[in-house]
Amino acid sequence: MTVGFIALAYLCGSIPFGLLIARWKTGKDVRTVGSGNIGATNVARAAGRGAAIATLVLDALKGLLPVLLAAASTAGHPAPWLAAACAVAAVAGHCFPIWLRFRGGKGVATGLGVSLALAPWGALAGAGVWLVFFKLLRISSVGSLAGVLTTVLVAVFTTGKPEVLGLAAVALLVFLRHKGNIQRLLARQENRGKP
Repeated sequence: MTVGFIALAYLCGSIPFGLLIARWKTGKDVRTVGSGNIGATNVARAAGRGAAIATLVLDALKGLLPVLLAAASTAGHPAPWLAAACAVAAVAGHCFPIWLRFRGGKGVATGLGVSLALAPWGALAGAGVWLVFFKLLRISSVGSLAGVLTTVLVAVFTTGKPEVLGLAAVALLVFLRHKGNIQRLLARQENRGKP
């Protein structure tokens, strides 16, 4: 049963909403536009703001719902490790979706969804930090990385060890998927608005 929940979380995470929404709205493959990413920021370039908002919401929900389902299924006999494992699986599904030959997004919106399930205060703090950094610098990657770190730090003080370790693993995935962005930031070559 545990393996089934984790597999379900991965499959939910791997649904490429950004690709599907952009294709439905414009006929374009979002992977051929801008950065080639399937996340909300690049969907905004390919299909506009409304499509980007829909992608953000659905990408967050595909992380939130499997984690809540896993937590609810063990409510009588809590198994926090299962919810944390499902969180990592959902974000891994977004980053490495089986449907797209394991070439997916960067995990930020799905990470927000799993964070809302595991550490709501951390998720809200992380979202707030992302917004502040993006408004100030107009560089999405800076906001994303700062928001992820904030989420984990706040989770340390507001939730349990399994949840913190799960979110730390999610943060590691997000940072790995932002490797190119980090290299460009260090070289002062990151474009504003680049995901």
